[in-house]
Amino acid sequence: MIGKKSYFSSLEEEKLITRIRLITDKCNLDNISRTKAYLCYYNKNKEIQWAFLASQVSRNAGWNMGDLNGLWLPQVVSQEKRKQIYLTYEKANWLIFNDAFPQLLLYEYSTKKNLPMFHLLKFFQVSSFMEEEWLKYWETKNKKRLMNSLIINEQNVIQQPVIENARIKHHVLHYFPYLFQDFLHFNAVLFPTLQGKLYGASVSNFTSLNERIKLGNTLASLLFKSNLYQEFYDFARKIEHTGSRYDYEKYIYPKLANTTPILRVAYPVVKHREGKRKDWYKKKIKKKWQTCSEHNEPLLITDWYLKKQQTLHELIRQGNKWF
Repeated sequence: MIGKKSYFSSLEEEKLITRIRLITDKCNLDNISRTKAYLCYYNKNKEIQWAFLASQVSRNAGWNMGDLNGLWLPQVVSQEKRKQIYLTYEKANWLIFNDAFPQLLLYEYSTKKNLPMFHLLKFFQVSSFMEEEWLKYWETKNKKRLMNSLIINEQNVIQQPVIENARIKHHVLHYFPYLFQDFLHFNAVLFPTLQGKLYGASVSNFTSLNERIKLGNTLASLLFKSNLYQEFYDFARKIEHTGSRYDYEKYIYPKLANTTPILRVAYPVVKHREGKRKDWYKKKIKKKWQTCSEHNEPLLITDWYLKKQQTLHELIRQGNKWF
């Protein structure tokens, strides 16, 4: 019997790897291109729900990055510190896309050929954990398990190079305003609707791998709730992502002025270099990573979020430079 891999010549596989790298590099230009690429992929491959989650979370990253050059944060955070925070956001999201998008493209290619090609994931330095999980998905079509696995993987991918990076720890993660916002739940991942509502969850203890995976599972559960999914998807399809919070604030708080810039106007493209990555997977994962958690807050957070923003802005008005 001929093995599956022999259906493809090594030259064909080499061309495929090169093509996937080129597409990934092109789409990994900045936050705007990443957000769009995830959503375009999901539009063509609805069974891969993680792609929509990734696009929504990427939108939020863009809004957070835009805040750094908006009306409020420059009043209390120095330009150098804001640059360091921006580069941290950018590095984390670049790393996740660089790891995840080749997986998505390889799956898409496999479906067209009706043949799993996940043995090629190692050429993109993807964890052996995900090779196992893609093969399981190919056999079982368990969408929830794949979503959870991709959440686990992406957070492990950024753990060592970002969260445990000594320079980032010192300049960003242990920086007082960051810790202050983290402790008081001023940050949140938001899912807006065209009807002027905000759903989502607050973000705290971001440096904890367990908490980030828990948050990812909670957001996934919310995003694909049958009674809310279409509203989130309609917003994502109809509203072009710019990195400005005005993308959604104009529907939710129409009387508020725009206070955050368009991301591509505020920041240049950042060039990244891919280094050699160690496989984080040790043939075992924590059971709690595979448990979907419930919200500790109401799903509808429009009023809660506005009050948090008002409180933060008042603190900024009263304060001098935080750093």
